[in-house]
Amino acid sequence: MESAAMSPERTYRVRTYGCQMNVHDSERLSGLLEQAGYRAAPEGDDADVVVLNTCAVRENADNRLYGNLGHLRPVKDARPGMQIAVGGCLAQKDRGEIVRRAPWVDVVFGTHNVGSLPALLDRARHNAEAQVEIVESLEVFPSTLPAKRDSAYSGWVSISVGCNNTCTFCIVPALRGKEKDRRPGEILAEVQALVDQGVLEVTLLGQNVNAYGVEFRERGAFADLLRSAGRIEGLERIRFTSPHPREFTDDVIDAMAETPAVCHQLHMPLQSGSDDVLRRMRRGYRQERYLGIIDRVRAAMPDAAITTDIIVGFPGETEADFEQTLEVVRQARFASAFTFQYSKRPGTPAAEMDEQLPKAVVQERYLRLTALQDEISLAANRAQVGRQVELLVAAGEGSKDAATGRLSGRARDGRLVHFRVGGEIGAGIRPGDVVETVVTDAKPHFLVADGALLSHRRTAAGDASEAGTRPTTPGVALGMPAIGVPEPLPVLASGC
Repeated sequence: MESAAMSPERTYRVRTYGCQMNVHDSERLSGLLEQAGYRAAPEGDDADVVVLNTCAVRENADNRLYGNLGHLRPVKDARPGMQIAVGGCLAQKDRGEIVRRAPWVDVVFGTHNVGSLPALLDRARHNAEAQVEIVESLEVFPSTLPAKRDSAYSGWVSISVGCNNTCTFCIVPALRGKEKDRRPGEILAEVQALVDQGVLEVTLLGQNVNAYGVEFRERGAFADLLRSAGRIEGLERIRFTSPHPREFTDDVIDAMAETPAVCHQLHMPLQSGSDDVLRRMRRGYRQERYLGIIDRVRAAMPDAAITTDIIVGFPGETEADFEQTLEVVRQARFASAFTFQYSKRPGTPAAEMDEQLPKAVVQERYLRLTALQDEISLAANRAQVGRQVELLVAAGEGSKDAATGRLSGRARDGRLVHFRVGGEIGAGIRPGDVVETVVTDAKPHFLVADGALLSHRRTAAGDASEAGTRPTTPGVALGMPAIGVPEPLPVLASGC
């Protein structure tokens, strides 16, 4: 039977659900499919292959998946030869159950064998039956696979996959496996490859980035990695997500403060302000340690924007426990917070705990928390009014930009700014360009800059955005050089 590589008209679309890890995995899925001869389906057209990259973290994730598969069934019935593939965390968890409940699915693959997708699609066509392949451990580090990037100006770079923590509310370690660290030379080579294609900003990505180095037993490896990446010429912004308070160390604070390219932005998940709840969550730190980290970050970087994650209504959370969370929020003064109502994740210890809270109680506490955080966020943003900001112009981050005559960009501290364009300086601004302006107004979740632009710098990333091109990385397979010396950088290997 004819393979995908011999059918250049065969198209694909990848739909992504969940976290940044899934977003980056979808870039790899796109890269793999294009390497195998597929091309991205034009916007609005049906695709020959639809890949659903799933998440298992949210409540009712399975209902969402099967609802989407139900909508795809008549599309497939009307399009002979169409294939549907399901991957990601929910596929790793549910395995053959997906094909049993949705027999029109052609391929199911897990988090550890992303690279198998093109071969599984070929095999499903050849055998005319569904292919389910779930492996229990990582076959190859995902970054050795090709990737077609979503953005011309900003790129994800994985430094590790998996997680060694045992948080009782989290199913990620069971689905992503134990932590596996990439060699530092491979990471730096990928960053260099992105910068060579015009990318100005990278985000170092891992389930627990500041535990990086545990696998090859190098203390301080993450701080060293930040400093080494900061010496790559042309890289203007470095971010990372997410650290864990238990392993967060002062050498990382020093590296952030002393490396100009590292943005003064920190996402530090709190989850709860109650020591008792943190103990039952098995988080490995307490309120005092958490607030101490925040204090040291602000002492080193007074302009740092600190964000967090908070879960409301964990099993057994009392009103006194919740008040402790509110108190930590008042003291920490987060720039913003991702707040979640606790919901059971099947397969986690917390799902089996006694004292599951009534939905009404959780909802009421959630509303109190978000009201407090909105008040704090608004005050923090109002303090930015009159400040000059450098913005990396973004694509698709301002839903009302067309109606308001504005564009949007991210400041170095991660804040979203909607800015007015016009005049000679404002002509021809593209996503990926860099502008300077002054903040004129503030809302809880964004800033506004309606004055005249101070400057506009055209960039190679802006050229790529205008041309509709995106960076690609073929994957790397390298040894492990000394992390403290970024020159010379290893050469990218071709293919996967």
